[in-house]
Amino acid sequence: MANASDAASASERAYQTIRDAILDGTHEPGTMLGEAPLAASLGVSRTPVRVALARLQDEGWIVVYPKRGALVQGLSERTIAELADARFILETTGVDRASDAVRQRLADRLDASLDEQRAALANDDTRLFIDLTRAFHRSFVEASDNSVLLELYERLSDRHRFVLFASGDRLRARATEIIREHERLIAHVRTGSVEAFSTALRDHIAEVPSEVNPRPTGGLRTAAVSPE
Repeated sequence: MANASDAASASERAYQTIRDAILDGTHEPGTMLGEAPLAASLGVSRTPVRVALARLQDEGWIVVYPKRGALVQGLSERTIAELADARFILETTGVDRASDAVRQRLADRLDASLDEQRAALANDDTRLFIDLTRAFHRSFVEASDNSVLLELYERLSDRHRFVLFASGDRLRARATEIIREHERLIAHVRTGSVEAFSTALRDHIAEVPSEVNPRPTGGLRTAAVSPE
């Protein structure tokens, strides 16, 4: 049983590390990942890596080619647009279903999040800024106190993270404006104007570029693998 447990742990660690590297853009779309280099970088055998890659293929992040490796996939323009639509529906519904008292507490909590976002920008910490941004938007769905809505939103989390990291320089260039847009969203939550919140949210989400590392159609890249 100990050996089985160790194997499961190694597979999970490989999965999390490779997945994180895909989501944060370390392994860009079009990169071909090899089992042997991945195993060497992680300090595990090829078996846990193979299990991890199979899992990532099931999730749509890679395509495994036997004896060649695993090709990292991006997100199509349609998928990115559909992600924005789904987020808009869930976040707007969350705020709409919240009571006034919940909205006031949410607005207070998000004010504190803005301070953290500004600090992350001041420290040029893009990863933290992205994590804070994702948590900021998740809070709108949490306000509904609806576990099914939140479960649906969680399923979008990886794609949302991928889009934010893939936005790269555009995200950083717009960071100050993003915070101003967050301020407007908080103001509408506080006043209880769901219609105004909805309009502001749609404009805010629409600012995410429609093409961020789309699924590759051409040349391949070989990953320089390094564990996080």
